[in-house]
Amino acid sequence: MTQATNDTMNPERELAGNLGLEPTKGKAGKTRWRWVVLVLVILAAGFFLWSRASTGAAPTRYKTQETKKGTISVVVTATGTLNPTNEVEVSSELSGIVKSVHVDYNDRLTTGQMLAVLDSSKLNAQVAQSKAALEAAQAKVNQVRATLKETRRELGRLQNLYVSSNHQTPSRSDLEAAQAAYERAKADEASALAEVAQAQAALEAYETDLGKTTLRSPIDGVVIDRAVEPGQTVASSLQAPVLFTLAEDLTQMELSVNVDEADVGKVRAGQKATFVVSAYPNRTYEASITQVRYGSTTVSGVVTYETVLKVDNADLSLRPGMTATADIQVQTVENALLLPNAALRFTPPVEEAKTSGSLLGSLLPRPPGSPGKKVEENGAGQKSKKVWQLKDGQLTPISVITGVTDGTYTEIVEGGLVPGDAMVVDVALGSK
Repeated sequence: MTQATNDTMNPERELAGNLGLEPTKGKAGKTRWRWVVLVLVILAAGFFLWSRASTGAAPTRYKTQETKKGTISVVVTATGTLNPTNEVEVSSELSGIVKSVHVDYNDRLTTGQMLAVLDSSKLNAQVAQSKAALEAAQAKVNQVRATLKETRRELGRLQNLYVSSNHQTPSRSDLEAAQAAYERAKADEASALAEVAQAQAALEAYETDLGKTTLRSPIDGVVIDRAVEPGQTVASSLQAPVLFTLAEDLTQMELSVNVDEADVGKVRAGQKATFVVSAYPNRTYEASITQVRYGSTTVSGVVTYETVLKVDNADLSLRPGMTATADIQVQTVENALLLPNAALRFTPPVEEAKTSGSLLGSLLPRPPGSPGKKVEENGAGQKSKKVWQLKDGQLTPISVITGVTDGTYTEIVEGGLVPGDAMVVDVALGSK
C-alpha cells in the first residue's frame, strides 16, 4: 500500500510507466527524464506550427490616407522676451539724500519732467562760496588794473622827460625800472583775470551739480521701475545707481527670440511671424522680423542666435518682460500636392516563413531581414523616397521626390501621384 502511494505521488515514475520506460535511479535516470521532456516540448511546438500553417493566416490589412492639394507653410518656433523699443535707466551722478520723489510706477512722462530731488544744502553753500571767490577775484582785477594804469602813466612821464632833456634825465636805469614795473603790472592783470576765470569755472561746476540734484526725464515715456524712496541715501562714488527705468513707447515693442542654429539659415529680415503669451493663451499676435544678429549664445551646448521682431502693441496689452512663443513663417508653398508624413515613415512588415520550411527552421530564430533603402538619390542629385500604395490588395512601391514639410504633411515635387491617392500609413490593428 505504501509503495503504490509513493508511485502515485511521484510524477516521474508515473510518466515513465505510461511511456513504458522502466524507472531508473541515480544521475543517469534524471538525464534520461530530461531528454524525454525536451522531445515532448519539441513535438508540441511542431504540432502547433503545423496546425497554424494548415489553417492559413488572415490577410494583412492596412491603414491609408489620401494625398491632397493645399498650402503648406514651413514654421520655425522660438521663444523669447518682450522688451520696449527704447529703455532708459535714469541714475544720479551725485551722492546725497533723496528729498522728494515726484513719479510712481506706470506714470506717463514728458521730456524734462521732474522725477526726484536730492538734498542740495551742501551744494548751495558751495555755490555761495564760489560766488564770493569770484567776486574777490574780480576785485583783485580792478586793483591790478589800477596799478597797471599808474605804472603806464609813470613810464610815459619818464619817457617824455627823457626826450625833452635830450636824453639827459632820467637815467637809463630809471627808465628800465619804470618799464619793468609796467610789465609786472600787466602780468598781475593777466594773473588776476585767470583767477577770475578759475572762480567762474568753479561756480559753474557747482551750479551744474546743483542742477543735477533735480532728476528729470530724458524722454517721453512710461515709468517701468522706481528704485528710490524719499529719505534714501544715494551713494554714487563707485557706480551710479539706477533710480528709475523708463520705456519710451510701449505701443511699439520688440520681441527678442533665440533661434536654434539648425533653423537660423532659414530666417530672414522681413519674414512674418505670430506669437502667443501666457497672459492671453487664446489670442495670437502678429510680428515681423527686423534683425537676425550674428552673435551667438551657447547654453548647455545649445547654440542659438538672437532674432528681433517688431510688435504692434497699440492696446497696451503686452508688457515688458513677458515670455512669448513665436512661430516664424520661413516658407509658404501654395497649391502643392501634400502627402501625409506617416506614409514616408511606413515600412512593409516582413512576411512570415512559409509552412514548407523545416520544423527546426521554424523553431530556431532567424537573422532579421535587411529592409530596402528608403532614401535614394536620382541622377539630378535630388533625394527620392519610397512610399507604398494599395493596388488590388497588394503593396506597390512608388518613388517620390519630396519638398518642404510642416511636420504633418510633406510637399511632393515629383512622383506621379495625384490628389486622392490612398497611401499606406500603417498596419491595421487585429489584421491577423
